[in-house]
Amino acid sequence: MSPLNFTHILTQAVDELSESESYKGLFHQHTDGNPLPSAQALRDIIELARAIIFPGYFGNSTVNSRTVTYHIGVNVERLFDLLTDQILAGLCFGSDGECSSCTEVQREEAAQIAAKFISHLPQLRRILATDVEAAYNGDPAAHSFGEVISCYPAIRAISNYRIAHELLVLGVPLIPRIITEMAHSETGIDIHPGAQIGSHFTIDHGTGVVIGETCIIGNNVKLYQGVTLGAKSFPLDEDGKPIKGIPRHPILEDDVIVYSNATILGRITVGKGATVGGNIWVTENVQAGARIVQTKAKR
Repeated sequence: MSPLNFTHILTQAVDELSESESYKGLFHQHTDGNPLPSAQALRDIIELARAIIFPGYFGNSTVNSRTVTYHIGVNVERLFDLLTDQILAGLCFGSDGECSSCTEVQREEAAQIAAKFISHLPQLRRILATDVEAAYNGDPAAHSFGEVISCYPAIRAISNYRIAHELLVLGVPLIPRIITEMAHSETGIDIHPGAQIGSHFTIDHGTGVVIGETCIIGNNVKLYQGVTLGAKSFPLDEDGKPIKGIPRHPILEDDVIVYSNATILGRITVGKGATVGGNIWVTENVQAGARIVQTKAKR
């Protein structure tokens, strides 16, 4: 059958898809001079940040102690330029998807945020070093820090999270969520950039871990694969829509271990040093030092 015989079908589809009611809330209208975030640029930003934090493991592998300052300098300069552009795109886009043409004030704000973020990279390296140490010390199969940095999906996901969280704290919209979702796609580990996570954090294996927006996680916490730190319910407003931003996810205090496929829901607290066993639901507070496991069925 000739393609011409399908013209009316295609034309009708175009007309229906172009109806304003059909794309209400789904359409971003471009404005000249107003950039959109670039997935490729954000991937480049993550690779640059990893190369700066873990020189030699990411980026140029020929870096040595004599050339490290040069390589970091080049990467920082490129990171500043790329990050400024992407932060500007985030600021222009705005949280509601409606944007006007970017101004010089916004460009200056984007550059200031990018510079401030870069000034925080030494601290990001220090805390990520504790995450590497925790992964190495917590896994007898790990033979070196280098193996952990190069191979472990948890380090990739946590590094994306810590970068994204810093940008979120600095007031950057949209971009932090894109960065953590990139790690989600890469590793199967879903950490919302709004979560607050302390030092020496590790996730063993990692696939299927979910950490919600308002989670608070202390120091020296370890999660296994399939763990969900989620919300038990979603309070609704008078229009029946979920209320945004309220604390609704768990608090895990220092030295907590949560084993595989455990589900911890709601704004509850798992106390310091507690252990939560695998394949169980927890919806009430757990006392410090407690050990929560499945109850064996009586025969």
